[in-house]
Amino acid sequence: MTKITRYKEGLIRFALFLCASVSIVTTLGIFWVLAYESFQFFRVVSPLDFLLGTEWTPLLDPRRYGVLPLIGGTFMVAGGALIVALPIGVATALFLSDYAPSWLRGVLKPTLEVLAGIPTVVYGFFALTFITPYLLKPIFPSAGVFNAASAAIVVGVMIIPTISSLCDDAFRAVPRSLREAAYALSATRLEVSSRIVLPAGLSGVVAAVLLAFARAVGETMAVTIAAGMTPRLTLNPLESIQTLTAYIVQVSLGDTPAGSIEYQTLFACALTLFLITLAFNLVAYGVTKRFREVYE
Repeated sequence: MTKITRYKEGLIRFALFLCASVSIVTTLGIFWVLAYESFQFFRVVSPLDFLLGTEWTPLLDPRRYGVLPLIGGTFMVAGGALIVALPIGVATALFLSDYAPSWLRGVLKPTLEVLAGIPTVVYGFFALTFITPYLLKPIFPSAGVFNAASAAIVVGVMIIPTISSLCDDAFRAVPRSLREAAYALSATRLEVSSRIVLPAGLSGVVAAVLLAFARAVGETMAVTIAAGMTPRLTLNPLESIQTLTAYIVQVSLGDTPAGSIEYQTLFACALTLFLITLAFNLVAYGVTKRFREVYE
C-alpha cells in the first residue's frame, strides 16, 4: 500500500468516524439541555415527590408535581397500541413472507408503507371523529369524547407498518433449508410458519415490538387529540388521560412564562421520557442479543 493510498484510507476512516459521531454528540447535547433545566426544577421540587406523586397540576392551584398520572397515561396508550398492532403486524409479516405470491406482495408491501407516511394529526382527527363515536360509543356508551382507548387503537394502526416490515425482514432471513426440512417431514404450511419461521425469527419480532413500543411512547399529536389533556391516574381506558408528550405540547404552546417552575416541568417530563426510551433501547439490545445467540 502506497503512502497516498494510506493517506486516503485514513481520511475516509476519519470522515466516517465524524459521521458516526454525529448521533452520539446530538444525543449528549439533548441530554445536557434536559439535565441542566431539570436540575433547576428539582432544586424546588423533590425528585421523590415528582416520581411518586399521584397528582399533576403544575399549572393550576394548588400545584402538585406528581408525574405518575402522565407516566400511567403514556404506558396505557403504548400498551394498548401493542395489543392492537402486534397480532396484526406479525400475522401480516407471516403472510407476506410465506403465503403471498410475489405479485400480491408487491402490492401489499407499498400499501402498508402508506400508513407510515400519513401525518399523525390526521390519525388524531380520525380517532376523534370516527373511532370514538362509531366504534367505541356503540359498545361502551360511557366512553368520553377523549379517551385512552381511542388513542391506543389509532396509535396501534400507526405502528402496524413498523412491526410488519421488521418482522417480514426477519422471517425472510430464515434459511430456506429450514422450511424445506420441515416440509420433508410432512409439516403443513401453518406448522412451518408457526413452529419454524416464527421461532427462528423471534429476535426480529422482539426488536420490532420494542421499536414499535418506543414509537408509541413518543407519539404526540394523535394522542394529544384523541386522549385529551386530563392528567388522571386511572386504569379505565374509556376516560380522558394525558401523556408525557401531550403535556410537553401543552406547555410548548407559549402560554407559560419561560424560566418559571411551570416551564421547567417541560424539561423534567422530557428527561423522564428520554430515560424511559433509553431504558427500552438497552433492554431491546440485550434481549435481541440473547435471542440471536440462542437461535443462531
